[in-house]
Amino acid sequence: MSTTSNRIEIDSAEMPREGLKVVQASDVTGDRLELSADVVIIGSGAGGAVSAYELARRGLDVLVLEAGPYVPSRDFTEDFTESLETLYEDHGAQANTDGDLLVLQGRCVGGSTVVNGCVSFRTPDFIFEEWHSDYGLTDFTSESMAPYFERVERNLSIQENRPHEIARHSMVLSEGARKLGWSVKPFKRNIRECALTGHCLSGCKTERKQSMLVTYLPWAAAHGARIHSDTRVDRVLSENGRATGVEGRVVDREGRHIADIRVKAPRVIMAAGAVQTPVILQRSGLGNDQVGRNFACHPSFYVGARYPQPIHPWRGAMLGVYVDEFMHPDNGGFVLEVGGLGIAELCMINEPGTGKPFVDYMQKAAHMAGIVTLIHDHNVGEIRWQGDHKAIHYQLSDKDFPSMMASLKAAVRMHLAAGAEEVFLPSSEALSVTREADIDGQVDKLVNKPQHLRMVSYHPQGSCRMGTDPANSACDPQGRLRGVDGVYVADASLLPSSLIVNPQVTVYALANYVADRVS
Repeated sequence: MSTTSNRIEIDSAEMPREGLKVVQASDVTGDRLELSADVVIIGSGAGGAVSAYELARRGLDVLVLEAGPYVPSRDFTEDFTESLETLYEDHGAQANTDGDLLVLQGRCVGGSTVVNGCVSFRTPDFIFEEWHSDYGLTDFTSESMAPYFERVERNLSIQENRPHEIARHSMVLSEGARKLGWSVKPFKRNIRECALTGHCLSGCKTERKQSMLVTYLPWAAAHGARIHSDTRVDRVLSENGRATGVEGRVVDREGRHIADIRVKAPRVIMAAGAVQTPVILQRSGLGNDQVGRNFACHPSFYVGARYPQPIHPWRGAMLGVYVDEFMHPDNGGFVLEVGGLGIAELCMINEPGTGKPFVDYMQKAAHMAGIVTLIHDHNVGEIRWQGDHKAIHYQLSDKDFPSMMASLKAAVRMHLAAGAEEVFLPSSEALSVTREADIDGQVDKLVNKPQHLRMVSYHPQGSCRMGTDPANSACDPQGRLRGVDGVYVADASLLPSSLIVNPQVTVYALANYVADRVS
């Protein structure tokens, strides 16, 4: 790790009193921008922002290009349906080619860190062991990465939820887990004095969430980094096997083409996310045949249930506790995370019906609580640029389907143990469970109807895997793209395998690790 100080050292006079200095489409007057930098970074989320700060503080001229808009915290509406339109990739409708898996990603300055649930896990030891045995990444251990984790945790105020941050839904379901004898723990989150509004997925209006929008990006800007929003990079440019920059378009929020942009830079850092990074590289004709392959995404269910007493799932911290009883692949390979939700989300998680059934369902909204399931899925997906559009080819594999069903049954059991009257299965047909004796029978109805499952991915990863063997990796162990000098990957694309846990802290740490090796 770099021997420079781990403290954030910035003159307070250089920090803006409010907001962030960003060049937006509305600021561009000509029809062409010609820029230059020592490093151009594509994407402003977890990987891009950390890379920008670490390189800018070394004195490099850093330019960050973000495809999405700049939305300052004061403009967050805390309306999830509106936030999907303004802050998410494809207005919240990004999905796999089969249409049965929603792939949620942030698309704004700050990326997915603006709209995530703040959950902050270090990479589990058994994942590092998998990276050693399968991909030759023996330099990655809990000990070697500890300085990076500690740095991020300190900078982003990552700490365990305190008692007042455990909302009603988490307290009720914690009791259910304890009745079953399962291990349940408070989350760690990157948050400072949580306002307990429960609107994490719509951006944090109070700026308590320590997203890249209010931390690493302003810190990078204070060291001279420039940030452009509304800028879609079409391709990375190269000559004689060496990166020379990027080109793309400035597009306003209505989709109007404002200007072409070309940036000259000897170093390019790809941090656009595990869907967009491989697409840009494929359009550029760069990298080996592993670019876009090995995609994983933690396909998840949101399992909701109705309780006899009011829960008010939209009140308090959105995520309070998790069950790690089954985390290790030898013991199930899944995690259960207790999560709050709002009215809009209630309509999305199962089939509430229409007319009177829908009204009856929504009248009991205050009595609902939910559990998110995460599995350690195998990297069976592929991201492809298909002429004029991106394609996410991902089907739940035969290896992973049992884990998905096991996680669903465990979530239902936990709800019932906590006192739920009715547990709604995440299906396009109306299915529910009211007794433990009925769990297997009801859930198994979905075994032969996987297309009826309502799956969501919050954690796309792995599409530009790092490793020692070019036959199964797109990047080397330092994050350098194979086949061209000067191109690095510093986002979740780099992960060799599915993490099983929320990946943001791992991405922060890896981005710092890669930035230390940019020469």
